[in-house]
Amino acid sequence: MTSSKWIKKTSPFSIVEYAEGLKRNDRAILAKAITLIESNHPNYVNQGQQLLKEILPNTGNSLRIGITGVPGAGKSSFIENLGTMLCNTGKKVAVLAIDPSSPLSSGSILGDKTRMEKLSRHPNAFIRPSPTGGSLGGVHRKTREAILLCEAAGFEIIIVETVGVGQSEVSISTMTDIVLLLAITGAGDDLQGIKKGILEIVDSIIVTKADGENLQKALETKSEYKQILRLLYPRTKGWKPQALACSSFTGYGIKEIWELILQFEKETKKSGVFLTRRQQQTKDWLKSTIFEQLEYSFFQNENVKSVWSEIEQGVIQGKLPVTQAANQLMKIYKNT
Repeated sequence: MTSSKWIKKTSPFSIVEYAEGLKRNDRAILAKAITLIESNHPNYVNQGQQLLKEILPNTGNSLRIGITGVPGAGKSSFIENLGTMLCNTGKKVAVLAIDPSSPLSSGSILGDKTRMEKLSRHPNAFIRPSPTGGSLGGVHRKTREAILLCEAAGFEIIIVETVGVGQSEVSISTMTDIVLLLAITGAGDDLQGIKKGILEIVDSIIVTKADGENLQKALETKSEYKQILRLLYPRTKGWKPQALACSSFTGYGIKEIWELILQFEKETKKSGVFLTRRQQQTKDWLKSTIFEQLEYSFFQNENVKSVWSEIEQGVIQGKLPVTQAANQLMKIYKNT
């Protein structure tokens, strides 16, 4: 089921009601607001954008943490453990957990509330599972806007969990302040599933499941990653990526990881890198949104659609070079 079908034909709240609900940290209003901005339905797109404009002055005050990692690395367990610890200290934590959409049915399991059952019940936490909707980057195309809504609702820590490591996972670095890569023991084998491009966009690597008989192996893996990180160009200017180990089962290392995150925030804010990154991310967001709208406009153009099949067949049959076909279609689009 797509997000556009999650709300009725008319939105249940006005812009003012949404904005006021977010100010008072109303979780139900926040959930409906995210559904609103995720929708592709024409009736809701404009309303969603009006809401974002209304709440924009109340955004930007959170710490945005990106979490990625190979399948089975324990991302959800780690987030629940870290999030619960922070909530218990009075912090308000929002988790935007992205579940993969099926390329065939477009459906999604959306099971993160089940996997983070303890955290989901905490009064200081908010968990929103969303499907990728087929978008690349391991995140929903509206994740950036969902972050703003969570910030407007007063959440101080925003954790974005991606679907898993892949070539397109680098998108997580365009919307968060710090990126943590969760890895499992056996760095040599684990690296087979991690692209170099992923390692180059992380600020620290966390080796999980450091408990029981696996503890020593996890510590050895941490040491291996420390050596690997020394050979890579750091993502963040002035920051040396570190490798740590933790256990979501015993809680070992979780506090140290949070201290690392706070150290990162302090150093990057002092150097100006934090603000510069936020500004660059906003500029990149503007460009990507323009590309997205241009793509949609092109493929919805009636003149383009009327000749598409003919030109496509010409390319398939080898009668028309791809570049020439693209030029013809662009000319038709521009002359509309």
